[in-house]
Amino acid sequence: MKIKHQLAVFSVINKLIIVLILWFLLPLLVQKVVFSHIDKSLLEKKQKFVQHLDKEEINDFLIRKDTAETYASFSTLHSEFLQLYQVKGKLGNPKSFYRNESRVIEEEENDFRILYFDFTYENSNYRLEIGNDLSEIKDLIYVIRVFIFIILIASILVTFFSETVFTEYLLKPFNKIIKAKIKHIDNPDSFDFKPVETHSNEFKELDEGLNSMMVRIQDVFNKEKQFIANVSHELLTPIALLKNRFENLIQNKSLDDQAIDKVVSSLKTLDVLKKIINNLLLISKVENNQYHVDETISINELVKELIEEFEDRINDKNIQVRFDIKESVVIKGNKTLLHVMFFNLIGNAIKYNNTNGNLVFSDTIINEHYAVVISDSGFGMSQNQVTQLFNRFTRLNFNQEGQGLGLAIAKSIAQLHHIEIEVASEINKGSSFSLLFPSVSKHK
Repeated sequence: MKIKHQLAVFSVINKLIIVLILWFLLPLLVQKVVFSHIDKSLLEKKQKFVQHLDKEEINDFLIRKDTAETYASFSTLHSEFLQLYQVKGKLGNPKSFYRNESRVIEEEENDFRILYFDFTYENSNYRLEIGNDLSEIKDLIYVIRVFIFIILIASILVTFFSETVFTEYLLKPFNKIIKAKIKHIDNPDSFDFKPVETHSNEFKELDEGLNSMMVRIQDVFNKEKQFIANVSHELLTPIALLKNRFENLIQNKSLDDQAIDKVVSSLKTLDVLKKIINNLLLISKVENNQYHVDETISINELVKELIEEFEDRINDKNIQVRFDIKESVVIKGNKTLLHVMFFNLIGNAIKYNNTNGNLVFSDTIINEHYAVVISDSGFGMSQNQVTQLFNRFTRLNFNQEGQGLGLAIAKSIAQLHHIEIEVASEINKGSSFSLLFPSVSKHK
């Protein structure tokens, strides 16, 4: 997930937490404020009632001192009520307390906030109840919750899109740095040292740090190329001189057959050494991007040319070749290097194949990429061998000639051309090498 989306999600989560907190706390706070207001109103009504206890209607009720009677007064809409009745027992000091209770008034049940007031009048104990309907409060709390939900959800949506746009604007220099200076840089010499425009100090420091690092990398890269050139000259020249001397020595008629065999063996060793050095130099040059990859190559024609080159070796093992590459596609790359890559892969498919075996060349689509598949019916490999297949100097069969560099070279060339190699193999059933090309064009 991109950082701008992570920041947006983080912002949304924070706002949702705020919504939940407000969803639960705000109604409680409103309820507390409203209850405080109601309690104050009820208290004022109680005081007013107490002040008029000498009124004739109330006084008559109190004078009768009939515990079975109750004095009650209700508002027209039943939103308020007042009730007075006599209670038995002794009371302490006059006291007031509040409760929320459900009451049925004229067959209509509602929740009320009730003030209870116990007092003594003319040596009799009475309880006064003054209630205020809470249905409107519940409706108010519901409206507040709905209002909070709508407002906050709307604010979340608005801020999500605004923060996403703003974050994208802030990260635009970062994306430029990634694209221009990291993602598509295959060669230090192609690095762009032009500063990226940004108003953020952190991105400026990142840009400057990358430029500084690339200067050091270029220096090391150039020294390595110089070292490779020196190694090529210093190692191959003595080998060539030794080979020339051994070849001249063979012409000496004073040598017996045993001495000549030793000289011939030494020449073979020098050839192997020369081949190893050339292969290592090739890998190094490929990995250092010292080759141009701007030629147009037809994969179909290249594979056909290589099959013709291997014709003698194919006939020696009586291998049946099936060419099923249907698409005529072309790619941009280095023809010499791609020739080496296919040469090594096809050479291995023949070397490790069985006599009277099969060799199949086909094409397909794998993970939306055009792929050329080279399949053989040879010895096959275990999964552990497959994982080590492209390591340098790895030889899976010591009975076969080779230095273990062919597939390492093929892998380096594939990486240079952004080609992915997938290997599937099974012991005694053969192996399959799939080359997935990043982009191809149809050849007309």
